[in-house]
Amino acid sequence: MPHNNFALFLLLALLSFTLPSCKVYPDVRPLEQMKEMAYPYPVSTVRVADMDIAYVQEGRGTDTLILIHGLGSYLPSWKKTIDGLRESYTCIALDLPGYGHSSKGNYPISMTFYAEMLKGFMKAMGIRKATIGGHSMGGQIAIFFSLAYPDLANRLILIAPAGFEQFTAGQREWFRSALTAEGVRLTTPEQIRVNMAYNFYDLPADAGFMIEDRIAMRSASDFRAYCAAIPLCVQAMVNDPVYDYLQDINLPVLVIFGDNDNLIPNRYLNPGPTREIAEDGTAQLPNAQLHMIPKAGHFVHFEKADTVNALIREFFER
Repeated sequence: MPHNNFALFLLLALLSFTLPSCKVYPDVRPLEQMKEMAYPYPVSTVRVADMDIAYVQEGRGTDTLILIHGLGSYLPSWKKTIDGLRESYTCIALDLPGYGHSSKGNYPISMTFYAEMLKGFMKAMGIRKATIGGHSMGGQIAIFFSLAYPDLANRLILIAPAGFEQFTAGQREWFRSALTAEGVRLTTPEQIRVNMAYNFYDLPADAGFMIEDRIAMRSASDFRAYCAAIPLCVQAMVNDPVYDYLQDINLPVLVIFGDNDNLIPNRYLNPGPTREIAEDGTAQLPNAQLHMIPKAGHFVHFEKADTVNALIREFFER
């Protein structure tokens, strides 16, 4: 399943007919349920409120790192991060409610909802405190969580986080109205691959599983619930901006962006270099360091995994 920031590049999807023909992935096996998707590690579930939260846990290090995926994504997107860090840390990646192997339902999705879910997840897992890592929307969730529950986080690792870029009231309204669950449901295989490619500086062959999973899930019985969650997540991000509160986060924060991020800033609403957004957001944080990774896109932790993992290890050792 690709990390489809649908609203952020809706226009790219609409214009995809102008691009060269893409592989249609005719051999992808349709799924009956999204939990049939093969994950790279054994999957467990824990009950949080009325939801089953799917997660993987690898490693036995003293430090616990909880990883939160982005919009339209799922926990396998952290595969290279876990592979590179599990020998030193306890790495836990979860599927947010509405995604992957986790429960689907008519949830009141918001930043508050996801922050409360994460708090409940930690309590159910017996985790008193952890480093919280988030990619894209997951980064904004991590920021919001640390503001709501500062005593539960040791550090933040923000990878191409949403929340640094600011939007006007009109732009926020555009996001709220531009995307529908039906539009998500009808995304074609060609558009899925195009969307995925925009997450990278150079789409790697080993990211193909995300495309194939996203295509396969279209036949799943719970796919419509997933589609319904996507626009609600977009609304959650624009309804709960965090930029003005970054100054209140006193935790150590590691910020990582790809220099060639095609999604931040939004190329249609706020055209400009990613570095400006990254530097401005990081400057609001009292105790943060920023690393810009050359020849890397929005999915920098997958595309440049060795570099990003080395930075994370250095951050833990500070």
